[in-house]
Amino acid sequence: MSKNVARREANAQEPASDAPESSQTAPWPAANIERRPLALLVPYARNARLHSDAQISQIMASMREWGWTQPILVSENDTIIAGHGRVMAGLRLGLDEAPVMVARGWSDAKIRAYVIADNRLAENASWDRELLGSELSELRDAFDLSLTGFTSGEIDAMTVTELPDLGVEYDERAAEQVKFIKCPSCGHEFPR
Repeated sequence: MSKNVARREANAQEPASDAPESSQTAPWPAANIERRPLALLVPYARNARLHSDAQISQIMASMREWGWTQPILVSENDTIIAGHGRVMAGLRLGLDEAPVMVARGWSDAKIRAYVIADNRLAENASWDRELLGSELSELRDAFDLSLTGFTSGEIDAMTVTELPDLGVEYDERAAEQVKFIKCPSCGHEFPR
């Protein structure tokens, strides 16, 4: 048995004593990361999240550049809870193993709800567009920004520093000619 395999088996058997735990939850799955053969990981049949070929290609490009940076979350019977896209990308890249975290002691309902939550919660974030544009501008000549998941059009739009002169002048007299009406309920003024 290789040293790596022995170390993985030993780590899998160690209790997660330093993992945060509340009186109502199991230890954190992230407390122990293991490796499992990709061929043994079973996609969750009711996963409502869709992964297009284009997105899988983006994940593959990311994995080629940075390696496998996020473990797959699986149930105790190796059903994928989070990471379906990464597993598909890993398989297409011809990888044999994946880092996994096992959600030990999770009920079926908890697993099903987390499949939805994992996909939805990331969508609830937003971007600081000014900061993102600055980061992309600074990285533009130093790194292949297609690996970020943004299209070249999106990158161009976020990194515009100067607007072209369109030959149109702002006429302040036109603004002075706008008439306003006042809402009797709220008092807000609206252009007519």
